[in-house]
Amino acid sequence: MRLALVLAAGLALAHPLAAQEIVTVSAREGATQSFFLANMGGVKPEAAALLFIGGGGNIRLRTEEGQVRFGANNFLPRARSEFIRNGILPVILDVPSDQNTTSGMSDGFRMGDAHLADVRAVVAEVKKRFPGLPVFLVGTSRSTVSIAWLAKKMGPDEVKGGVLSASLFRAGTGPRAAPLLGAFDWSEAKLPLLFVHHREDACGATPYSSAASLAARFPLVSVKGGKPPESGPCDPFHAHGFWGMEAPTVDAIAAWMLGKPFQKEIE
Repeated sequence: MRLALVLAAGLALAHPLAAQEIVTVSAREGATQSFFLANMGGVKPEAAALLFIGGGGNIRLRTEEGQVRFGANNFLPRARSEFIRNGILPVILDVPSDQNTTSGMSDGFRMGDAHLADVRAVVAEVKKRFPGLPVFLVGTSRSTVSIAWLAKKMGPDEVKGGVLSASLFRAGTGPRAAPLLGAFDWSEAKLPLLFVHHREDACGATPYSSAASLAARFPLVSVKGGKPPESGPCDPFHAHGFWGMEAPTVDAIAAWMLGKPFQKEIE
């Protein structure tokens, strides 16, 4: 792996928890992978969570006028303060530089060796900065394709587990949509996995029934309720994005990560 390139943003970086920060690493020739380290506000982290947003994965991570900026509408970056409150260090990934387009990462890229190399570089950098801190992978909607693939390729010596929320079981929303994670061979996963799904998820690509069908094999957190929708059914401000239920949902995710009892039915 190449030497990590570090771009500082905000306050001085005398201590890794003193300020939020953009970090850029490189594991592949001609491409870099940037991620955001959140400010823990004095909270000691007990684990780190690599957060992969849905869609194409592009959060437009950047610095403007000395401040870190990125798209934070997605469930996971929107709920970063809830992770911090639970002692989980949020590590929010952007797309790698060679996927920085309007469409971002394709499903094919997410299931390829380049993505695996990029994520391994991020994990290595986080572990270097926070020795001994367990690292988890957390995805939502389309990024659950990444989590499933990485769980197949990475072992528990690298990361401790994966969380799939609002999983993309179908490749589209129509009645003839092909299965996506609905056809995944979960027996190939090398990591402990947690599924999190809203019972009222109305996105055709992410049916709750598909998550429920896996409950006999994997722990499942089922969520109900929240705020009235303010976006389409496959967008962040809807049950699909755990709109209005961020705090209890993250509480359950964090408790699972830390080996504590967690709530499986949230209303």
